[in-house]
Amino acid sequence: MSRFVLYVTGVAYWVLGWVLFSFAVLAYLWQEPSTPFLLAAGVGLGLGYLLQNLGEAKAEPRRSEALFSVAILWLLVPLLGALPYWFGGYFGFVDALFESMSGFTTTGATVLTDFAALTKSLFLWRALTQWFGGVGIILLFIAVLPHLAVAGRQMFFAESTGVQKEKMTPRLKHTAEAVLRVYVALTLGAMLGYLIGGMGLYDALAHALTTIPAGGFSPRGDSFASFSPLAQWVAVVFMFLAGTNFMLQFRLFFQREPRPLLADPEFRAYALVVVVASLGLFAYLFGHHDYGFEESLRHAFFQVVSILTTTGYASADFAQWTVPAQVILVALMFLGGSAGSGAGGIKIVRWRIMLYHILRELKRTLHPQAVIPLRLGGRPVGEDVLRQVSAFVALYVVTFATGALVVALLEGDLVVAFTASAATVGNIGPGLGLVGPMANFAWMHPFTKLVLTFEMWAGRIELIPVFLLFFRELWRGVLRR
Repeated sequence: MSRFVLYVTGVAYWVLGWVLFSFAVLAYLWQEPSTPFLLAAGVGLGLGYLLQNLGEAKAEPRRSEALFSVAILWLLVPLLGALPYWFGGYFGFVDALFESMSGFTTTGATVLTDFAALTKSLFLWRALTQWFGGVGIILLFIAVLPHLAVAGRQMFFAESTGVQKEKMTPRLKHTAEAVLRVYVALTLGAMLGYLIGGMGLYDALAHALTTIPAGGFSPRGDSFASFSPLAQWVAVVFMFLAGTNFMLQFRLFFQREPRPLLADPEFRAYALVVVVASLGLFAYLFGHHDYGFEESLRHAFFQVVSILTTTGYASADFAQWTVPAQVILVALMFLGGSAGSGAGGIKIVRWRIMLYHILRELKRTLHPQAVIPLRLGGRPVGEDVLRQVSAFVALYVVTFATGALVVALLEGDLVVAFTASAATVGNIGPGLGLVGPMANFAWMHPFTKLVLTFEMWAGRIELIPVFLLFFRELWRGVLRR
């Protein structure tokens, strides 16, 4: 196997091993079981040291090595992250892997049934997996996948990051610094906002760590229904920011350049969807549910932003709402937030490109010889980008449909199958029915959980790197020394 892949995996395990060791110390200080963290830290540090010595760093890895590393890291890191759950006897291995994958992919689906059974240190580890996963995904989306021209991302960040003009390593360093500054600032801002909203210090930290990566894990079984209206409004603001391009936020908050964000066509479409969908849901909740004006408005904006950004928090049990209200939320599951954000899903920018492509093809039906350029925000969209976006959307739909079909056959419930598949491949978290926001996935067949775990993994890294693992050409490039 490629020595670069071994080295990258070793570095990830080594770093995560030290984090797990620090959690062992924290658990000991809190007088909680520390052995599960200590054992997991031993595995991480041992394998990390071994793999780093077997591997070799490269300034510019081959394309096959980079794509393979993306896919394998987002599989192997959750495997290590699952060990504290498993070693502690909190979950069986399949459930531990499901919970860990849900954390690192910032999905937020859970198999936890008894929230009193987990320790504070384990809940904090659960939240931190989403925080780590979120920043890793954002860096992957902004710096790595555009460089590799995956799923059309080479166009999405050309203006804000310059990824098309420079090599990956120098640009990755610059981008990492910018993203981390925004990411940490927003996390601290969310924590402060939650404290002002009436949360205790522990709850404020745990929820800040899972808001900014658009994760949705909560140490409370009823999510944000436990907290004050002010805390819920604070969550709306920071979930919205979590679904906004982080490089454009860097230019806004740190370089005092608001124009790139305000002029961005994807951000304008994203904000428009939030306003229109929220007002539509508000009108329905106010007219058909026992909510007052402010409560209807709050639940509407909260759930629209939560589902659109794929965060997955709940301010109320929307699985109990009437069907028209649920339809609005289910439709949002297939949109996603902005590219370059913590949000999962297909992303607003891809839907804009697909819409313009459909309109262009309709015009070409009337004028077959016409040359009709496709533009997004004044920039031409190349045929390579259009081809990749179309392939990605098609693969996304096929993955969702196949997952829904398998879950329906195994569980015998179409509502559960449809929403569970949509919620996992889109990294949203809750679905409807028995997998609603106040329910869990623990009751499902182990094979169903493995199918949904695969969907979380594939959906989080934009599908392409995972499905390339089925191609012999990729393995030839990886195994070549």
